[in-house]
Amino acid sequence: MQRRQIGIVKELWRYPVKSMLGERLDRFEIGERGVIGDRAWALRECANGRIVSAKKFARMLDCRATYEAAPIDNEAAPIKITTPDGQVLHASDIDAAAQLSAALGREVAIERAEPSQYTRAGIDPGTIFGDVPIEHVMPQLTRATMPDSFSLVNGTFFDSATIHVLATGTLAHMRSLVGEGAQIDARRFRPNIVVDTGTPIGGFVEDDWIERTLEVGERVTIVAIKPALRCVMTTHRQEDLARDLRIIRAAAQFHKATVGVFASIGAPGAVRVGDPVFLSA
Repeated sequence: MQRRQIGIVKELWRYPVKSMLGERLDRFEIGERGVIGDRAWALRECANGRIVSAKKFARMLDCRATYEAAPIDNEAAPIKITTPDGQVLHASDIDAAAQLSAALGREVAIERAEPSQYTRAGIDPGTIFGDVPIEHVMPQLTRATMPDSFSLVNGTFFDSATIHVLATGTLAHMRSLVGEGAQIDARRFRPNIVVDTGTPIGGFVEDDWIERTLEVGERVTIVAIKPALRCVMTTHRQEDLARDLRIIRAAAQFHKATVGVFASIGAPGAVRVGDPVFLSA
């Protein structure tokens, strides 16, 4: 079996509430279904029952969610949400849903993921890939035939997989493709693990990882690796990052709209910034 070090862990991210800004950490625990506490909460539109996503509601990225105590697998942990006007809410507050509804301009409920649930998140077919035509990304679909919602991973609020990994070399390559003034930052892609892969090689680094295994730190293995399909969410304004539709245009033109990888957990454990990352065949 071939095994080689491809980098070290540079950043770790966890997002307590789906589609809100999350928290950058020095260490986290990974369970069998991803980073413990990641996307454990979400907002649900009361009008249609769909999970709220920043794919459709960019204002979600004006809110930040953090844990007030370390989350434990399969147990609820207290979170706080900071709204665009600086107000701090707790999921357990009686008026939390009302305050979030006011901030987003629609009635929502806040809820925790349940193991047996089956949910769908809403999208806008007209804007899901920014100004890139849907058929350029998904040839089998058009704006007229694209569904206005998509299934989440059963029992979770994950879009496609339980963990997302991104290489710094790929970010550097995207920066060169987008061009002058590009603010290509890992935050746009909402990864869990950012791997510092060293000197850029002028391409999408993770292509070499597909269907192989990443070994992170002492115990964690990441398997079932596949390209991560991107959407308009990567272009939204958040914090100091400006709105930039060029990001999804470049991803669509040069890499079938994929950047980074989605994957599953082969073996759980702790991951720390600075941990070595190995690729095995």
